Amino acid sequence: MATTSGQDGPFNILGSSKLNTADGKNPTSSSTTATQGQTTEAKDQASAATGLDKDAACRKAHDELEARLRDEELSARSRVAATAVTSSPRNAKGDPSISTKSHDDRLLRTIFDSHQFWLEFSRRAQADSSRPRKGLFQNRYLTQASGFHDFTQATLQKCRNIVAKVVASSTTEDYKSIPREMDRLSDSLCRVLDIAEFVRATHPSRSFQRAADEAFATLFEYMNILNTTTGLNSQLRKAVASPQIASTWGEEERIVARNLLIDFSKSAIDLPQKQRERFVELSSNISQLGTAFLQGMAPARSNLTFNVNRLKGMDPLILKRITNRHGNALLPTVGPESLAALRAVEEEAVRREIYIAGRIASDNQIQILEKFLVLRAEVAALSGYQSYAEMNLSDKMAQSPRSVQSFLTALSTDNSTQIKQELDEMLSLKRRTSTANHSAVEIKAWDREFYRARVAATLRSKSQRADVISAYFSLGTVIQGLSRLFSRLYGVRFVPRETSPGETWNPDVRRLDVLDETEGHIAVVYCDLFAREGKSPNPTHFTLRCSRRISPAELDEASNLFPDLEPSYAANDGMATSLSLTGTLHQLPTIAIICDFPPPHDSSHPTLLSFRDVQTLFHEMGHAIHSILGRTNLQVVSGTRCATDFAELPSVLMEHFASDPTVLSLFARHWETDAPLPYGLVAEQLIVDRKGQGADTETQILLAMLDQAYHSNPRLFSSDESRGSDIGIEDPGGFDTTRFFRAVHARHGSVAEPAETRAQGFFGHLVEYGGTYYSYLFDRAIAGKVWQDVFRSGREGGAVSRDRGQRLRDEVLRWGGGRDGWRCVAGVLGDDRLRDGGAEAMAEVGRWGVKG
Repeated sequence: MATTSGQDGPFNILGSSKLNTADGKNPTSSSTTATQGQTTEAKDQASAATGLDKDAACRKAHDELEARLRDEELSARSRVAATAVTSSPRNAKGDPSISTKSHDDRLLRTIFDSHQFWLEFSRRAQADSSRPRKGLFQNRYLTQASGFHDFTQATLQKCRNIVAKVVASSTTEDYKSIPREMDRLSDSLCRVLDIAEFVRATHPSRSFQRAADEAFATLFEYMNILNTTTGLNSQLRKAVASPQIASTWGEEERIVARNLLIDFSKSAIDLPQKQRERFVELSSNISQLGTAFLQGMAPARSNLTFNVNRLKGMDPLILKRITNRHGNALLPTVGPESLAALRAVEEEAVRREIYIAGRIASDNQIQILEKFLVLRAEVAALSGYQSYAEMNLSDKMAQSPRSVQSFLTALSTDNSTQIKQELDEMLSLKRRTSTANHSAVEIKAWDREFYRARVAATLRSKSQRADVISAYFSLGTVIQGLSRLFSRLYGVRFVPRETSPGETWNPDVRRLDVLDETEGHIAVVYCDLFAREGKSPNPTHFTLRCSRRISPAELDEASNLFPDLEPSYAANDGMATSLSLTGTLHQLPTIAIICDFPPPHDSSHPTLLSFRDVQTLFHEMGHAIHSILGRTNLQVVSGTRCATDFAELPSVLMEHFASDPTVLSLFARHWETDAPLPYGLVAEQLIVDRKGQGADTETQILLAMLDQAYHSNPRLFSSDESRGSDIGIEDPGGFDTTRFFRAVHARHGSVAEPAETRAQGFFGHLVEYGGTYYSYLFDRAIAGKVWQDVFRSGREGGAVSRDRGQRLRDEVLRWGGGRDGWRCVAGVLGDDRLRDGGAEAMAEVGRWGVKG
């Protein structure tokens, strides 16, 4: 995702859903068709004699590029094979009968599991004097931090030229090209912003970070200028309104045009000047309030003091750390210490005090939230919507707040049986184990963590020690397993590739090229998986460059601007490209996966992952495979650039694969003995992890309902005296976030929330999601149904079936945002009832529940 002004800012020329996923989000594709590409090229070739000359030059450029790519691939394969033969312990004899694919597979494990081997592998490539220094991600501008300035200036000039071309459109052919031109405008901005966003979050160099900040700010300012360029909106509307023009567009172009028009309507671009100025002012104020809210998410009381004797049951090591010489423990009200206390302290009164104190936000925090929500409602009203949720949902699968409520209500009903079973089990344990509560009639809010931990403790065997199961999950074997899984499902695999000097931001970063068995090189993935000082601990998938068709006209333009460079190299800033089977040039998806796994203890000991780490890596690779296979003609709809409530489907689905015995048998072996993983270890882990899942789901449902309540209430900014909201909660008179918080819990919660709490002050996702917090639950429900119906819950080899994988690829992954999400879901499940979406379709998804 390239995030720009965000959901509260003015018109987002980058498209409505750009998702870099720091899991969970988010919180952010359609497949190219040969027919569309051939049609566009045919139109270009039919123009004039000069056009024919250009096409000849472009065909020559295509031929040259194809030869270069083949040479590069052969050279890379030769270097990889040679390195593996000479350096890998497994290949010490250099057996020439071992295929390149087998070399790649073994090398994949070795470069992650053997630190010494990785040093030799990467040092050899870095020391190769024949390999010139390249920029970050091979971007020719970014050989040094100052290159961001040149990159930004070149981008600004390109964008101004595109805008001028669109605004000057006058002929039928001009108007037909508007969606493609506006996508190119988006792509030009994203090329800088996506990398700048990554550098700001991840790059260790302060000079690179500062340069990225400046680039981001410059282009953000330019986007504000675009927001006032009414000519873009009016020209697009003319094109959409003409059946003669719109009928020539493919599905990608139609969706891009539709989404851009929705974005224009959200930006209130057609308002009179005074109202427009108010809109811009509101957007700025909302941004500032959102930042203040996120920075103020701390309880009103930061610590509680207890005599250490009242904390019986807590880990002695934690107690020692927080206890003073007078025998008093200073317990933080938020963080790992307070959670440990809620799970372990035997005295119920202490747990009650800790729970309540940790869920009381300050008066100032609540005031910021309420002002923030009122301003959002005013923005929606200015834009012509009844509520902010209605505005934000207009381009999502849900489409309306009432549809979201249909989903959440149905899901809550489905979840009620499981949550009742969990609470009954906890209550039975409470009656058996508490000397003061033999006749207890209910589980209190401060009981849940305590008794959940005790229920889980009864399920764990001695074999469930973390180091036992981790021994079967070296990082290298898990990456190897992902490649083997993708090969079986989709016919794609990972191939280790040496990096050129300057290409990565840290020596630990591995580059993997993604090869398709029929299409060849289709993507580049940079893996930065080890923890280090100053690095964010959040697992994240970054899209650094999206798939997009590079037209012959763009190659010709690049040739004119940079006559000393190869056109394909110049047209994509030096980053990876490839030719499709039809001869169409595409910029390749370029991705970075960020995790914080512990580095190896020594050169002989690989990094070993917990089962939760394995699930995390599978999740992030789910985002990656969406980006990889969502190869489109237009970048606004490529890969994860789809509706917010559809973007998590591939990643959540991958979590199901992570626990499937057939999938695990592809790779999970003991790092020392090579013995296969006894699946019983995973089965035990899953039983423990799923205990309390009903409570977890209910918590997410309550938060999603609260999000809807806050963003769907028409009385926040309206002269309309109607009462109520679309989540079934009556407005209790005047806007009061605490009243809504209590009303949602009272109506939909299974455990009473203490009257003193006002935990809405810690709900930071309100800022990012704004009426779409239901999305993760929604995608979990769909993923569970796809796993069950398409992959047969892994039975009879369903989890590694090419036919079933191809079905998911054809109906979901290859489309990204270039096809309506409901059509994707209906297609993969074979259920036409879902094709048009709506409240009943949302309710049907809710009835599926979230399992596993």
